[in-house]
Amino acid sequence: MYEHRGQPLVSRHVFAGRIARSLGIGGVIIAVSLLAGMLGYRWIEAMSWIDAFANAAMILSGMGPLAPLKTDAGKLFAGVYAIYSGLAVILVAGVMFAPVVHRFLHKFHLDTESRK
Repeated sequence: MYEHRGQPLVSRHVFAGRIARSLGIGGVIIAVSLLAGMLGYRWIEAMSWIDAFANAAMILSGMGPLAPLKTDAGKLFAGVYAIYSGLAVILVAGVMFAPVVHRFLHKFHLDTESRK
């Protein structure tokens, strides 16, 4: 997927494509995570779709739930979903920043090679 350290730096066009692909993958991960949270709140807590969206979005963003949970199953779901959400945020950040970090490190490596 990325060039080897001995290869030259790719063009800005290729780099922009990598950024776009990473943003797309990150967006899909967020959308699927949000949908899973919405479905859980809808089925387990019998929330309306808009309340399920608001609660899932708030937990996914790290803010916490809005509505009080009524069932033990709902509380268990919210806890597991919160743990998952924390890991999902780290995953999405890694996916989205990988091309930028790779380009920086590759350019840094090329600069040190040219000084030898």
